[in-house]
Parts: sequence; C-alpha cells; structure tokens
Amino acid sequence: MHYAVPRILEAAGMLERLYTDFVASKGAWKALGALAWSNGLLARMAARVPEVIPANKVTHWPSFAFEYNPRQRRAGSRAELTRVHLWADREFCQRIIRHGLGNAAGVYTFNSAGFELLEHAKARGRLCVMEQTIAPAVVEDRLMAEEHNVFPGWEERSGQDRYRTEFAARERAEWSSADLILCGSEFVRGGIAACGGPADRCRVVPYGFDPPWQQTPKTARVSQLRALVAGAVSLQKGAPHVLHAARLIKGMARFRWVGRVALLEKAAANMRMCLDPVGAVPRPQMAEHYNQADVFLLPSICEGSATVCYEALAAGLPVITTPNAGSVVRDGVDGFIVPIRDAEAIAEKLELLTRDRELLRWMSANALARPRKFTLEKYGERMLAAIRQAQANHQAALPASAP
Repeated sequence: MHYAVPRILEAAGMLERLYTDFVASKGAWKALGALAWSNGLLARMAARVPEVIPANKVTHWPSFAFEYNPRQRRAGSRAELTRVHLWADREFCQRIIRHGLGNAAGVYTFNSAGFELLEHAKARGRLCVMEQTIAPAVVEDRLMAEEHNVFPGWEERSGQDRYRTEFAARERAEWSSADLILCGSEFVRGGIAACGGPADRCRVVPYGFDPPWQQTPKTARVSQLRALVAGAVSLQKGAPHVLHAARLIKGMARFRWVGRVALLEKAAANMRMCLDPVGAVPRPQMAEHYNQADVFLLPSICEGSATVCYEALAAGLPVITTPNAGSVVRDGVDGFIVPIRDAEAIAEKLELLTRDRELLRWMSANALARPRKFTLEKYGERMLAAIRQAQANHQAALPASAP
C-alpha cells in the first residue's frame, strides 16, 4: 500500500508532516524519476514518491538512508541485523524529535520504529497512534523456533540473537505509550493480548487494495488445477507444508511459487521436484501469474495481514490460507481457512476444488466480490474512524484547562 497512510491522512486534512528516510520527490533527487525503468536499487529509489502529498509536507534524511542500507547489507548475522534495526529506529525517532512536531495533534508510528517519538508526544499531550504490522516479536519468534526445530536443514539457522529481547521490549513499551494500536488482523490483536498487551486499545483495521486489472470468475478449463503461492519460499510462508500437500495430490494439481528462495539447497531441490519456483518478479508482473492460476495458496506460519491474499481475491482466486496469515478470506465462501502446519487439510481442499469445478467457479465469483469491502477507500474510512474515536477519547481524558 504505497504511502497509503499519509495519503489517507492528507486527503482527510489531517496530515501535518510525513517523516521518512528517503523520497525521490524532493530537490535533486527528483532526477531519479528518469531511472524508474532500471532494475535494482535505482528503480526502488525512484519509486519512493509519495504521490498527492505536497513536497513541503515531507521531511526526509537521505544521509540517514544511505547509512542505514549499507549497515543492513554488512550485517553478518541475524543478531547484527537486529542491532542495526534498533539503531535505525532510535536514530529516526531522535531526528523527528529534533525537527519538532509542529502543530500536529498526534503522531502515527509503526511497530518498533516509534518508541522515543511516542514517549515524546505523550509527554506533550499529543495523541499516540501506532500500527502493529505483524504479530508481536515474541509470538513470531516462538512460532518460527518451532518450525526450525521440526524442519532442521531447511533454512540456515542464525545463532542466538541477543538483541531480540530488546526488540520485543521496545514493542511492548510502544504499546504502553499508544492511545490506539491498529492491527491488520485479529491474529495480530490476539498476539498482543497473548503477550499481556493492552487488547482494549487495539482496533482491527484490515488493509485495502485497488486492483489494477479486470477479472472474471475462474472456471479451470485445464485438467490440472493450477495453484499459485507468492512470497519468499521459506519456513515462515509454510514451504514444507506446501511440499507435503503437493506430494499428497501428485498429478492432480500444478504448483507455481513466485518469490525469492530462502531455503538451503537440499530443501530447495526437493521443492523443485514438486513445483515450479519462478523466483522474485517485479510487482506489475504478478497480474499475469494470478491470471494463470485457479487457486491461491498461502499456508503462512506468521504474518500481519498478507497483502497477497487481498490481491489474489481481487484476481478471482479462491484462497486457501491459515488464521495466522491475517486474511479477510471467509472459510467456505471465497476460500478455505486451514490450521497451520496441516498439509493434509491443504491437500483435501485442493482435491475438492479439483473435483468440484462448480464450487471453484462459485468461490471465484465470491472472491471477486470480496475486495469491494476492502478497497483503499474503505481502508481509509475504517482507519480514520478508529483514529477519530481515539482522538475523542484522548481529548475527554485530558485535564480541564484552568479558568
């Protein structure tokens, strides 16, 4: 959702200032627009344009961005990468604090990136809003440790991350400072509650997606069902369970996975025997992959609210996913919700759609209709309603001014 939050706030007349590390829409950096066609780093930099937001409302620090990115690349371990993220989060907040909040009535931050800013704003009576984009670090770490224990040799396992405890503590401290915690799914809200966080200040606000394509319901005119998976080929996305399901229904469905391969070679070779790993592709090319599929599969172990599920529904694909993906899929209506780590359940649903093409067509039509409730406009309405309610509660709780 390309700069969705600041664009929504600007359209509502609520944006005082956007702080970010880098944009290609200010000063000499605007020349990067001519390089948008290129690949790699330059293309990604050129895409950093927050459209519809006036340039005089954007503050960025290119020097910070150009220090942060090399530090990430040089990190030789997961612990070192976490340490770099913690440094960047603190540095970014301090830069904003030094610049000042101006006339802003509140701040909007993202998990782990806003602790100092939230504390600063809270001390000055400003509304504090944070977005928890994924399940809490404690929940994520537990789930992924379980996967590594069950599937050793699938991914390179990093050593002990001594900074991860600090990272999780930072998240928890942000919850304490926030007047409102926006969660993309019930899975995220439940994770905060499970960690003893303030569930009463959490509001589930599903994301939105405006498809750049037109689609019709799927009819699966080919004999084999075409199943698409998207995202990194990894333990987090449920790679072993996709492989197991593919083996269970071998010959009944073809599997294609779009995304970088994050597996060790032996595991990657096993995956290649049962599915087609396409690798990472530019986002505009995803439309063609959706068009060539009959069903979308995402058996994620841990997410926030996976964007690819919104995209797949908008492409008319019934979605088979897990509660932990945080999707808006309705079980039995526009897809199926299966337990995590349940390859048998995945295979059963794929076999059902293979044998019952009328069910596939009906679910596809429902999938196409579902995103109408989850456009960017609808997302903005839900987000603004939550912020305005929090703002009203915040104002009511402030001490009355002395006469």
